Amino acid sequence: MKILVLNCGSSSIKYQLIDMETKELMAEGIAEKIGEDIALFTYKSIKFTKKKREMVIDNHEQGLQLILEALVDPTNGVLHSLEEIDGVGHRLVHAGEYYSDAVMVTDHVIDVMRECISLAPLHNPANLKGIEAVLASMPNCPQCGLFDTAYHQTMPAMAYLYPLPLDFYTTHKIRRYGFHGTSHKYVSLKAAEFLGLDIGKLKIISCHLGNGASITAIKNGKSIDTSMGLTPLEGLMMGTRCGDIDPAIPIHMQQQLGMSVDEVNSILNKKSGMLGLSHISNDMREIEEEILVRNNPKAIIAHDVYCYRIKKYIGAYFAALNGLDVLIFTGGVGERMPILREQVCRDMDSIGIKLNVEENSKFTDDIQLLSTPDSKVTVLKIPTNEELMIALETEHLLKQV
Repeated sequence: MKILVLNCGSSSIKYQLIDMETKELMAEGIAEKIGEDIALFTYKSIKFTKKKREMVIDNHEQGLQLILEALVDPTNGVLHSLEEIDGVGHRLVHAGEYYSDAVMVTDHVIDVMRECISLAPLHNPANLKGIEAVLASMPNCPQCGLFDTAYHQTMPAMAYLYPLPLDFYTTHKIRRYGFHGTSHKYVSLKAAEFLGLDIGKLKIISCHLGNGASITAIKNGKSIDTSMGLTPLEGLMMGTRCGDIDPAIPIHMQQQLGMSVDEVNSILNKKSGMLGLSHISNDMREIEEEILVRNNPKAIIAHDVYCYRIKKYIGAYFAALNGLDVLIFTGGVGERMPILREQVCRDMDSIGIKLNVEENSKFTDDIQLLSTPDSKVTVLKIPTNEELMIALETEHLLKQV
């Protein structure tokens, strides 16, 4: 079985074609800057070196058509025909409280996504464009979707309810939903597999750290709490998002500083976090260079705040889980920044976390055991693979049809 996995953003389509028998990545790439004057199209396959081309891509349908043409290209393609694609798996973002597992894309799923646009105004419309593009180009190909929010539907009410008047939840569905669910699920399953343990008996804290970042408490294989909330703004400090702040600050910014709602929203989502505190970049690689090479005080304090907030969540989730077996670092930052992992784990021996500093300093693309032999908590670095998780869930659904 061959699955095409699509991750559609407002102006991009990331794609991977996966052979499910071998789990081999046959082809991958991205169509980006869709709708702009000059778009970019990248294609890489098992027999074709990565190449980026500039062109005009007016919409998602054209972007998908480029992807499909590349896959069956007589010279560089990996398929003889599009009929070899058994299904399309979509990374979808928000379905409110409707779904807790992967779903076959139906009219009802599309209606639910439209209903939830107000909860994910940047993501859901883009996801819908991807579904529509597949319908136009491959109308007979089954489509499946895995929502970022689905994995967190196991949270108890005490974790997902906000202490607002209850009508805000019952009438308007304002609650904690959480995101990065596909990644948290994937790495927690990989952790159990790597350790040869039953995930149904483990207490895990998963730290997905990238430009967007979230932490999830996982008990017996189920999410019981997560740091992102109604939107991806809540929780950890991120690349450009502020994370947890006093909720009166946005009111103060409007009433006392004369800012509009749009200005405040832009600051909290696009100009805060690591970028805002450091005045350098939202790219943690640049922050790391400023710390290690230039000893830049702004980079150091921003990094300190970032790590401290992760430590606080780990402590909170240790309490929520009543203990901890496994701590996971994943995501671009979590996988590639040893100085961050070391700082987060420093002085955490009281809850059983002891980092092997020498092992932590090594760079590999594989799963790494980062804790010392006498550490009560096993610390792992696990490269996330949301696309493979989506492909696996899609394969599972298609085999049930």
